Amino acid sequence: MRSRTRHGWRRWINWVNLFSLLIALFVLLPMYWMVASSFKNTAGVGASPAQYFPNPVTTSNYQVAFSDYTFGRYILNSVVVACCSTALVLFLGTLAGYALSRLPVRGKYPMMVALLMISVFPQIAVIAPLYLIMRDLGWLNSYQALIFPYTAFNLPFAIWILRNYFLGISMSMEESARVDGAGPVRTLVSIIVPQVKPGIFTAAVFTFTACWTEFLMALSDNIENNYRTIPVGIATFGSQFTVPYGTLFAASVVAVVPIAILVLVFRKSVVSGLTSGAVKG
Repeated sequence: MRSRTRHGWRRWINWVNLFSLLIALFVLLPMYWMVASSFKNTAGVGASPAQYFPNPVTTSNYQVAFSDYTFGRYILNSVVVACCSTALVLFLGTLAGYALSRLPVRGKYPMMVALLMISVFPQIAVIAPLYLIMRDLGWLNSYQALIFPYTAFNLPFAIWILRNYFLGISMSMEESARVDGAGPVRTLVSIIVPQVKPGIFTAAVFTFTACWTEFLMALSDNIENNYRTIPVGIATFGSQFTVPYGTLFAASVVAVVPIAILVLVFRKSVVSGLTSGAVKG
């Protein structure tokens, strides 16, 4: 009986592994096609039947993206906006998460519900009023036109993640720091923050990814070429009669690389941060 049960479990695990492999292939095949097409020439991209491997291999699409379409400028703009927004989110999210987890704040739970509602609020609903606000402030076509809205939209998720991590830290550590003469700021920076690094990495990766890939706000607030970010810049490739698919694929590959590196480097911290946020608080 035990052998039958063990055999049944093995069969079930094999089916689960096969299903997981199919899902992985389903996700990775479009990525492979994008990378392969970025190294094809114009004839190879539009070949029929399709070429599964670039032949001949060419890097002209990458050269055109950076020389003809000023793609380097779009990358710089995205780096500035995403890094500044992420830094602000981490700074404010750490302070707010600590306060909501440790201090006797009035209306704490309604505040958490409000943060949750803001985190799922559709951005498209505020595009028009946000544009008018930026116009009145004189911030259209500037970095701050994206940095502050991105910070506002990504801050609630960071607060939720970091608050749940702060709740998992024993109060005895803070009490020991107070006995040793450490003030609140010193305690937070030297004792508490190092304990919540997985949560900080999780919030950083998700915030950076959201800012790096956001399109609607960047399209409406920054229409000048010097302030366009990567998604908007890629959308302007081509003309009325031609679509440079190879160049589009090449630019998309360059845009995906930073996100892929972040996920690969901090994957353990991200998983730890998400699972902690799911079971604590």
